[in-house]
Formats: sequence, structure tokens, C-alpha cells
Amino acid sequence: MPHINLQLSGTPDADLSRRAAAAVADLTVEVLGKPRELVAVAIHYVDRPHWFIDGRSLAEWGCNAFHLDISITDETNTKAEKARYLQRMHAELSALIGDVHETSYIHVIDARAAAYGYGGLTQEQRYQTARIAAA
Repeated sequence: MPHINLQLSGTPDADLSRRAAAAVADLTVEVLGKPRELVAVAIHYVDRPHWFIDGRSLAEWGCNAFHLDISITDETNTKAEKARYLQRMHAELSALIGDVHETSYIHVIDARAAAYGYGGLTQEQRYQTARIAAA
């Protein structure tokens, strides 16, 4: 865990995607303490004429934007960690794509452990299995 969806304004750019995926993964590991091998990042591009803020396209605004959704297991990070993640991620993505409109969002989704998982198991099942193994 976690799963991350990142939307960037502009046209698809493989080099930018690689750099963005690396930056997002690095901060997710560093700030939220998530295992790197479980960080999955999907990057999508939206042309500036098709991204609207306050009724005007980013092309009209003459700037860029991003939207990042990250799903993590509920109760695995503190409010302070999530606040630091939002601040640092906003700064990192802003530096990466430049000329960022302030209305660029980051959403940390606290998913319940019984409703979220990977490899066919929920996080709750993984937690219980690890607890039994430790006992």
C-alpha cells in the first residue's frame, strides 16, 4: 500500500511521468513511512483546455494544475504526518510542473482496513495474520 492516482495538466510526457512517479513514491516512503515495494502510482494527463477552475480552463488561466489521490489504510498515519505530506507534496509537484494554480488538490483517503487491500487480501486480514504469527 498505498495506491496513488496523479492527474497532471498537459499532454502525456514519459520523462515527466517517470520523474513525477519517483518524487511521489519518495515522499510517500519518507513522510508516510510506506514500504516502497507497495507504492503503486498511476499517472494521467488532462489537456489544459479540458481542465477548468472557476469556469476557466487552465489554458485560459495560463497555468498548470495537479490532483493527487492517495489511498492509505486508516489509522496508519497521524494528522501531523498527513499535513506534512500535503505540504511537501504540493511543493514537490509545483516545482516539477511549474506555474501551478493554487487550486491543485491532494486527497489522502483513509480507507478502512476491512475494505482495502492488495493481492486478494484485505489489510485487516494481513494485520490479523501478522498478529497471530507474532504470538
